[in-house]
Amino acid sequence: METIVTRFAPSPTGYLHIGGLRTALFNYLYARANKGKFLLRIEDTDLARNSTDAKEAIIQAFEWVGMDYDGEVVYQSQRFPLYQQYIEQLLKEGKAYYCYMSKEELDLLREEQRKRGETPRYDNRYRDFQGTPPSGIQPVVRIKAPLSGEICFKDGVKGEMRIAAKELDDFIIARSDGTPTYNFCVAIDDALMGVTDVIRGDDHLSNTPKQIIIYEALGFKVPRFFHVPMILNPQGHKLSKRDGAMSVMEYKEMGYLPEALLNFLVRLGWSHGDQEIFSKKEMLEFFNPNDLNSAPSAYNQEKLLWLNSHYIRELSNDSLNRLLSENFNVEVPQERVQEILYPEIKERSKTLVDFVEILKDCLQMPKSYDEKMQHKVSSEENIRLLGEFCAYIKALKKPIATAQEVENEMATFADFHGIKAKVLFVPLRYALLGKSGGVGIAPLLASLEKEEIIKRIQNALESFKG
Repeated sequence: METIVTRFAPSPTGYLHIGGLRTALFNYLYARANKGKFLLRIEDTDLARNSTDAKEAIIQAFEWVGMDYDGEVVYQSQRFPLYQQYIEQLLKEGKAYYCYMSKEELDLLREEQRKRGETPRYDNRYRDFQGTPPSGIQPVVRIKAPLSGEICFKDGVKGEMRIAAKELDDFIIARSDGTPTYNFCVAIDDALMGVTDVIRGDDHLSNTPKQIIIYEALGFKVPRFFHVPMILNPQGHKLSKRDGAMSVMEYKEMGYLPEALLNFLVRLGWSHGDQEIFSKKEMLEFFNPNDLNSAPSAYNQEKLLWLNSHYIRELSNDSLNRLLSENFNVEVPQERVQEILYPEIKERSKTLVDFVEILKDCLQMPKSYDEKMQHKVSSEENIRLLGEFCAYIKALKKPIATAQEVENEMATFADFHGIKAKVLFVPLRYALLGKSGGVGIAPLLASLEKEEIIKRIQNALESFKG
């Protein structure tokens, strides 16, 4: 059986964004599910625009989401002699030629073609040139494209593709300074790296016939292609940074889990029945590129948040503590506090940033008080109840260990004062957190030391005087 070999080949001119990560994920899943190879190649031939930071960010993103690759990372910038070898082979075999057409001549030709209503294209004037080359012109190298017929290939997403030869000209494979062009490098590398299946965005669809011409000119086997529709924003337009097309590592900083991001991306263009939540094991079991959708997918921020909250709830306390410590430099609370507060905070957190903020609200003395809430709870009755509850807490002989014990004590206090326990909730929330929202009062009180509770209530009572 043929070994499946896929690759991900980003250019390091910008940071890896989620569209690129989705492409990498599809290639990764197909290779791993079939016990094949998944390769990483950095297409850094554009020396002027390359970014070292972007290269490192690509590697970091792979490490963060847990996608490994086979062998060493391949850098195209280190393979120029190899590309030159194949350019010379094509020139020697008469399958490519030097073109001495100046930029000014090419611009003039295209302008005349436009005036005649024709598609601007090179006119092959140097294809069979035998004369004396013009002086002062550093030539480019063009490949001889077919003059008739069609270039055909079956795309795993879009079906049978047929491109008339007349739609292509003899395109450039080496610039005047000798550097090879994108399509030439891609075809050479995919062939030499043994890539059997190319899964990529459909913005590359127009490159495919050119790459097939190069494959066939050199006698290389043509791989299978799968061109996946781009991710669009909810309005059906190209995804912008505002919509979510950010660096993958920005998602980490915003408190997303890699499991959630991969689960979100795998469903953008692929499905398995009505299932929405996939473990990596399930992705590997079910993913097949033949099931990729031919229609574009829309980025849905709410769905990503929903998935992220699901995976946060699934985290063990140990895993959560490691993330809080490593990613957010948060001091991990006592185990007793974790057992009480973490389940409560998980239910209220869509991101790890949410979790950190709620945890800090619980464990730190309020630095300020919400003015609207202060106005709401500043009645004489509420102030009196807070003072009485503070005295009640002071008088307790033993610490309150659980939320249930807190509820029992609050019920006892409420019965004594002839009120319902819930009457205490709003003023206590103001005293303990300084604002509305947050975890339940009972677990919050159970997580705090007695002295801390007393201090917070006393501070709140002082705030009313102001």
